[in-house]
Amino acid sequence: MFFKSKEGKEKILNLYHQKLNGLSIDYSEKLIDTKFGITNVIRVGNTNLPPLVLIHGTGGCAPLILESFPNLSSKYCVYAIDVLAQPNKSAEQKLDMKSLDYGQWLLEVIIKLRIKDVTLVGFSFGGLISLKALEFSEISIKEVFLIAPVYIVNGNPFLGLIKMFIPLKKFIKTNDQHYIKKVMDVLFSEYDDFAVAYMSITFQNCNMDFSSLPVIAKKFAQQIKTPITIFACENDIIFPGKKMIRRAKKIFPSLKETILLSRSKHVPNATNFNKIEKIILNKNK
Repeated sequence: MFFKSKEGKEKILNLYHQKLNGLSIDYSEKLIDTKFGITNVIRVGNTNLPPLVLIHGTGGCAPLILESFPNLSSKYCVYAIDVLAQPNKSAEQKLDMKSLDYGQWLLEVIIKLRIKDVTLVGFSFGGLISLKALEFSEISIKEVFLIAPVYIVNGNPFLGLIKMFIPLKKFIKTNDQHYIKKVMDVLFSEYDDFAVAYMSITFQNCNMDFSSLPVIAKKFAQQIKTPITIFACENDIIFPGKKMIRRAKKIFPSLKETILLSRSKHVPNATNFNKIEKIILNKNK
Protein backbone atom coordinates (compact mmCIF):
# COMPACT_ATOMS: atom_id res chain seq x y z
CA MET A 1 0.00 0.00 0.00
CA PHE A 2 1.15 3.54 -0.73
CA PHE A 3 -0.29 5.18 2.39
CA LYS A 4 1.10 3.85 5.66
CA SER A 5 -2.17 4.47 7.53
CA LYS A 6 -5.70 5.75 7.15
CA GLU A 7 -4.83 8.68 9.41
CA GLY A 8 -1.82 9.60 7.27
CA LYS A 9 -3.96 9.55 4.13
CA GLU A 10 -6.51 11.84 5.79
CA LYS A 11 -3.78 14.34 6.72
CA ILE A 12 -2.56 14.45 3.12
CA LEU A 13 -6.05 14.80 1.64
CA ASN A 14 -6.82 17.63 4.07
CA LEU A 15 -3.81 19.51 2.70
CA TYR A 16 -4.85 18.55 -0.85
CA HIS A 17 -8.29 20.13 -0.38
CA GLN A 18 -6.79 23.13 1.40
CA LYS A 19 -4.58 23.84 -1.61
CA LEU A 20 -7.35 23.18 -4.15
CA ASN A 21 -9.83 25.45 -2.35
CA GLY A 22 -7.14 28.11 -1.94
CA LEU A 23 -6.69 28.35 -5.72
CA SER A 24 -10.13 30.01 -6.01
CA ILE A 25 -10.83 28.47 -9.41
CA ASP A 26 -13.89 27.00 -11.08
CA TYR A 27 -13.19 23.31 -11.54
CA SER A 28 -14.81 19.92 -11.85
CA GLU A 29 -13.47 16.55 -10.69
CA LYS A 30 -13.91 13.21 -12.35
CA LEU A 31 -12.85 9.70 -11.39
CA ILE A 32 -11.69 7.64 -14.38
CA ASP A 33 -11.77 3.86 -14.02
CA THR A 34 -8.67 2.42 -15.75
CA LYS A 35 -7.21 -1.08 -15.85
CA PHE A 36 -4.43 0.23 -13.60
CA GLY A 37 -6.70 1.84 -11.00
CA ILE A 38 -9.08 4.72 -10.36
CA THR A 39 -7.60 8.03 -11.52
CA ASN A 40 -8.74 11.44 -10.28
CA VAL A 41 -8.78 14.29 -12.83
CA ILE A 42 -9.42 17.98 -12.15
CA ARG A 43 -10.70 19.97 -15.14
CA VAL A 44 -10.33 23.75 -15.39
CA GLY A 45 -11.47 25.83 -18.35
CA ASN A 46 -13.94 25.76 -21.22
CA THR A 47 -14.31 22.35 -22.88
CA ASN A 48 -14.53 24.10 -26.27
CA LEU A 49 -10.87 25.11 -25.92
CA PRO A 50 -8.02 22.79 -27.03
CA PRO A 51 -7.23 20.13 -24.39
CA LEU A 52 -4.07 20.28 -22.28
CA VAL A 53 -3.10 17.55 -19.82
CA LEU A 54 -0.96 18.51 -16.80
CA ILE A 55 1.06 15.78 -15.06
CA HIS A 56 2.75 16.49 -11.74
CA GLY A 57 5.93 14.97 -10.34
CA THR A 58 6.87 12.65 -7.49
CA GLY A 59 5.35 13.65 -4.17
CA GLY A 60 2.91 15.97 -5.91
CA CYS A 61 -0.75 16.29 -6.79
CA ALA A 62 -3.04 18.00 -9.30
CA PRO A 63 -3.73 21.14 -7.18
CA LEU A 64 0.01 21.83 -6.79
CA ILE A 65 0.72 21.66 -10.52
CA LEU A 66 -2.37 23.79 -11.21
CA GLU A 67 -1.01 26.42 -8.84
CA SER A 68 2.18 26.61 -10.92
CA PHE A 69 0.19 27.30 -14.12
CA PRO A 70 -2.72 29.58 -13.17
CA ASN A 71 -3.29 31.04 -16.66
CA LEU A 72 -3.24 28.00 -18.96
CA SER A 73 -7.03 27.73 -18.77
CA SER A 74 -7.32 31.07 -20.62
CA LYS A 75 -6.43 29.28 -23.87
CA TYR A 76 -6.77 25.58 -22.99
CA CYS A 77 -9.18 23.26 -21.30
CA VAL A 78 -6.81 21.96 -18.63
CA TYR A 79 -6.97 18.42 -17.24
CA ALA A 80 -4.70 18.03 -14.20
CA ILE A 81 -4.20 14.36 -13.39
CA ASP A 82 -3.48 12.83 -10.00
CA VAL A 83 -0.72 10.33 -10.76
CA LEU A 84 -1.17 6.81 -9.37
CA ALA A 85 0.67 5.89 -6.14
CA GLN A 86 1.30 9.49 -5.12
CA PRO A 87 -0.04 11.65 -2.24
CA ASN A 88 -3.38 12.45 -3.87
CA LYS A 89 -6.84 11.04 -4.68
CA SER A 90 -5.95 8.43 -7.31
CA ALA A 91 -5.45 4.71 -6.66
CA GLU A 92 -2.40 3.49 -4.72
CA GLN A 93 -1.28 1.09 -7.45
CA LYS A 94 2.41 1.60 -8.32
CA LEU A 95 3.34 0.80 -11.92
CA ASP A 96 6.63 -0.52 -13.31
CA MET A 97 8.77 2.44 -14.44
CA LYS A 98 10.78 0.23 -16.78
CA SER A 99 7.70 -0.94 -18.70
CA LEU A 100 5.29 1.16 -20.79
CA ASP A 101 2.56 0.84 -18.13
CA TYR A 102 2.58 4.53 -17.18
CA GLY A 103 2.22 5.47 -20.83
CA GLN A 104 -0.60 3.00 -21.38
CA TRP A 105 -2.34 4.29 -18.24
CA LEU A 106 -2.11 7.93 -19.38
CA LEU A 107 -3.42 7.09 -22.86
CA GLU A 108 -6.35 5.21 -21.33
CA VAL A 109 -7.19 8.27 -19.21
CA ILE A 110 -7.01 10.52 -22.31
CA ILE A 111 -9.25 8.17 -24.30
CA LYS A 112 -11.82 7.96 -21.50
CA LEU A 113 -11.83 11.77 -21.19
CA ARG A 114 -12.76 11.75 -24.91
CA ILE A 115 -10.15 14.32 -25.87
CA LYS A 116 -7.88 14.40 -28.93
CA ASP A 117 -4.96 16.48 -30.21
CA VAL A 118 -3.78 16.80 -26.63
CA THR A 119 -0.97 19.08 -25.48
CA LEU A 120 0.94 17.27 -22.70
CA VAL A 121 2.80 19.19 -19.99
CA GLY A 122 4.83 16.91 -17.73
CA PHE A 123 6.93 18.04 -14.79
CA SER A 124 9.68 15.77 -13.37
CA PHE A 125 8.16 12.27 -13.05
CA GLY A 126 5.33 13.60 -15.19
CA GLY A 127 7.96 13.94 -17.91
CA LEU A 128 8.70 10.22 -17.75
CA ILE A 129 4.96 9.50 -17.96
CA SER A 130 4.66 11.80 -21.00
CA LEU A 131 7.55 10.11 -22.80
CA LYS A 132 6.22 6.65 -21.94
CA ALA A 133 2.90 7.71 -23.48
CA LEU A 134 4.69 8.74 -26.68
CA GLU A 135 6.51 5.41 -26.75
CA PHE A 136 3.22 3.55 -26.33
CA SER A 137 1.12 5.54 -28.83
CA GLU A 138 1.33 9.08 -30.22
CA ILE A 139 -2.13 8.99 -31.79
CA SER A 140 -3.93 11.35 -29.35
CA ILE A 141 -1.00 13.66 -28.59
CA LYS A 142 -0.32 16.87 -30.51
CA GLU A 143 2.68 18.33 -28.68
CA VAL A 144 4.69 17.77 -25.48
CA PHE A 145 6.34 20.17 -23.04
CA LEU A 146 8.70 18.58 -20.52
CA ILE A 147 9.95 20.40 -17.42
CA ALA A 148 13.02 18.92 -15.68
CA PRO A 149 11.84 15.50 -16.85
CA VAL A 150 12.82 12.12 -15.50
CA TYR A 151 13.90 9.59 -18.17
CA ILE A 152 16.44 11.52 -20.29
CA VAL A 153 19.52 11.73 -18.03
CA ASN A 154 20.37 11.08 -14.39
CA GLY A 155 22.73 13.08 -12.20
CA ASN A 156 25.72 11.96 -10.14
CA PRO A 157 24.35 9.24 -7.83
CA PHE A 158 26.93 9.94 -5.11
CA LEU A 159 26.00 13.64 -5.04
CA GLY A 160 22.31 12.74 -4.85
CA LEU A 161 22.97 10.32 -2.01
CA ILE A 162 24.92 12.82 0.08
CA LYS A 163 22.84 15.92 -0.56
CA MET A 164 19.35 14.45 -0.74
CA PHE A 165 18.74 10.80 0.09
CA ILE A 166 20.70 10.60 3.35
CA PRO A 167 18.97 13.71 4.79
CA LEU A 168 15.64 12.34 3.54
CA LYS A 169 16.18 8.99 5.27
CA LYS A 170 17.16 10.86 8.46
CA PHE A 171 13.96 12.90 8.23
CA ILE A 172 11.81 9.79 7.79
CA LYS A 173 13.49 8.25 10.85
CA THR A 174 13.46 11.31 13.13
CA ASN A 175 10.75 13.64 11.75
CA ASP A 176 13.24 16.47 12.38
CA GLN A 177 12.30 19.48 10.18
CA HIS A 178 15.99 20.35 9.81
CA TYR A 179 16.45 17.35 7.52
CA ILE A 180 13.40 17.90 5.29
CA LYS A 181 14.49 21.52 4.79
CA LYS A 182 17.95 20.30 3.72
CA VAL A 183 16.24 18.14 1.09
CA MET A 184 14.02 20.98 -0.07
CA ASP A 185 16.98 23.38 -0.29
CA VAL A 186 18.50 20.97 -2.82
CA LEU A 187 15.28 20.37 -4.80
CA PHE A 188 13.43 23.70 -4.76
CA SER A 189 14.46 27.05 -6.19
CA GLU A 190 12.00 28.52 -3.68
CA TYR A 191 9.35 27.10 -1.35
CA ASP A 192 6.76 28.18 1.19
CA ASP A 193 5.41 26.77 4.45
CA PHE A 194 2.72 24.80 2.64
CA ALA A 195 5.33 23.00 0.54
CA VAL A 196 7.28 22.08 3.69
CA ALA A 197 4.11 20.77 5.36
CA TYR A 198 3.03 18.77 2.29
CA MET A 199 6.46 17.22 1.76
CA SER A 200 6.86 16.47 5.47
CA ILE A 201 3.51 14.69 5.78
CA THR A 202 4.06 12.86 2.48
CA PHE A 203 7.44 11.39 3.43
CA GLN A 204 6.28 10.50 6.92
CA ASN A 205 3.04 8.84 5.82
CA CYS A 206 3.72 7.31 2.40
CA ASN A 207 5.81 4.42 1.14
CA MET A 208 7.75 6.35 -1.48
CA ASP A 209 9.50 4.58 -4.35
CA PHE A 210 13.27 5.12 -4.13
CA SER A 211 14.23 2.64 -6.87
CA SER A 212 16.66 3.70 -9.60
CA LEU A 213 15.22 5.79 -12.42
CA PRO A 214 15.37 4.47 -15.99
CA VAL A 215 16.66 6.42 -18.99
CA ILE A 216 15.07 6.22 -22.44
CA ALA A 217 17.05 4.25 -25.02
CA LYS A 218 18.15 6.18 -28.11
CA LYS A 219 16.40 3.71 -30.45
CA PHE A 220 13.02 4.42 -28.80
CA ALA A 221 13.57 8.18 -28.62
CA GLN A 222 14.30 8.25 -32.36
CA GLN A 223 10.91 6.69 -33.12
CA ILE A 224 9.01 9.60 -31.54
CA LYS A 225 7.54 12.03 -34.07
CA THR A 226 5.55 14.35 -31.77
CA PRO A 227 7.09 17.84 -31.28
CA ILE A 228 8.92 18.08 -27.93
CA THR A 229 10.00 21.17 -26.00
CA ILE A 230 12.27 20.68 -22.99
CA PHE A 231 12.79 23.07 -20.09
CA ALA A 232 15.96 21.97 -18.28
CA CYS A 233 17.17 23.36 -14.96
CA GLU A 234 20.79 24.48 -14.77
CA ASN A 235 21.33 23.70 -11.06
CA ASP A 236 19.27 20.49 -10.96
CA ILE A 237 21.51 17.87 -9.30
CA ILE A 238 19.11 14.99 -10.06
CA PHE A 239 18.69 15.69 -13.78
CA PRO A 240 21.43 18.21 -14.72
CA GLY A 241 20.14 20.75 -17.23
CA LYS A 242 23.10 21.09 -19.60
CA LYS A 243 23.66 17.33 -19.68
CA MET A 244 19.95 16.82 -20.41
CA ILE A 245 19.94 19.27 -23.32
CA ARG A 246 23.07 17.69 -24.84
CA ARG A 247 21.55 14.20 -24.82
CA ALA A 248 18.09 15.36 -25.90
CA LYS A 249 19.57 17.00 -29.01
CA LYS A 250 21.31 13.73 -29.89
CA ILE A 251 18.38 11.34 -29.42
CA PHE A 252 15.09 13.15 -30.23
CA PRO A 253 14.59 13.91 -33.94
CA SER A 254 11.30 15.66 -33.05
CA LEU A 255 12.95 18.00 -30.52
CA LYS A 256 11.53 21.43 -31.29
CA GLU A 257 13.21 23.61 -28.68
CA THR A 258 15.28 23.45 -25.49
CA ILE A 259 15.31 26.15 -22.82
CA LEU A 260 17.86 26.15 -20.01
CA LEU A 261 16.46 27.81 -16.89
CA SER A 262 19.56 29.52 -15.50
CA ARG A 263 20.35 28.99 -11.81
CA SER A 264 17.16 26.97 -11.39
CA LYS A 265 17.10 23.92 -9.13
CA HIS A 266 14.90 20.89 -9.92
CA VAL A 267 11.66 22.69 -9.01
CA PRO A 268 11.64 26.08 -10.77
CA ASN A 269 10.59 29.24 -8.94
CA ALA A 270 7.38 31.18 -9.70
CA THR A 271 9.17 33.45 -12.19
CA ASN A 272 10.40 30.50 -14.25
CA PHE A 273 7.04 28.70 -14.09
CA ASN A 274 5.52 31.93 -15.41
CA LYS A 275 8.08 31.97 -18.22
CA ILE A 276 7.25 28.35 -19.09
CA GLU A 277 3.52 29.12 -19.02
CA LYS A 278 3.92 32.07 -21.41
CA ILE A 279 5.82 29.91 -23.90
CA ILE A 280 3.11 27.22 -23.79
CA LEU A 281 0.36 29.85 -24.21
CA ASN A 282 2.17 31.44 -27.16
CA LYS A 283 2.14 28.07 -28.96
CA ASN A 284 -1.66 28.25 -29.01
CA LYS A 285 -2.27 31.62 -30.66
